[in-house]
Amino acid sequence: MGLPSQKRTKSSGKRRASHFALAKPAVNKCANCGTSILPHHACKKCGFFKGAKKVASKTKSTKK
Repeated sequence: MGLPSQKRTKSSGKRRASHFALAKPAVNKCANCGTSILPHHACKKCGFFKGAKKVASKTKSTKK
């Protein structure tokens, strides 16, 4: 089993792991209502996608 011949320094370890950082997700605004949505997804609030209504939006129902 191989062992490291020399200690990896703190700076060397940080440089090696510098690309492991998490990237922030891309967020767009809905053209119809202005809420934040993920790209290539229909709006959860109004149901619009690329300027046309594609998904039926949820409406609040009242209990009788």
